[in-house]
Amino acid sequence: MALREIRKKGDEILEKVCKEVKVFDERLWILLDDMYDTMTDSDGVGLAAPQVGILKRVAVIDIGEGKIELINPVIVSEEGTQNGSEGCLSVPGVYGEVERPQKVTVEAQDRNGNKFTVTGEDLLARALCHEIEHMDGKLFLERVTEFLE
Repeated sequence: MALREIRKKGDEILEKVCKEVKVFDERLWILLDDMYDTMTDSDGVGLAAPQVGILKRVAVIDIGEGKIELINPVIVSEEGTQNGSEGCLSVPGVYGEVERPQKVTVEAQDRNGNKFTVTGEDLLARALCHEIEHMDGKLFLERVTEFLE
């Protein structure tokens, strides 16, 4: 697969709300594969489509427990809170403390359009929230309570 250019802070595409995916075809599958390869090549744990210049509600996540592909994800429940360090492939070298839910449940579709639910705690909850916010035109910087060295 191909590695795609990761858009950086200041690129207007990162501030735009993504459109719902309605066509589940080979173009989408190529995008998902390219995004996963780009994310792993960059030592990331998540990547959303706007980070590679595509305004679609698509993300990939792998916190070390296997690949999760999310199309049209929606957070349907949140529980508790956690504080932790976050960074972003679109904001290289910047890390900050961010408060997120301890546990989230997300409804999404897979690459074939089938609906599924994923529940994540700790790092997975953080990654799910982070990537879904990208699709709404938001960077983690808006949530940082303290920047880290």
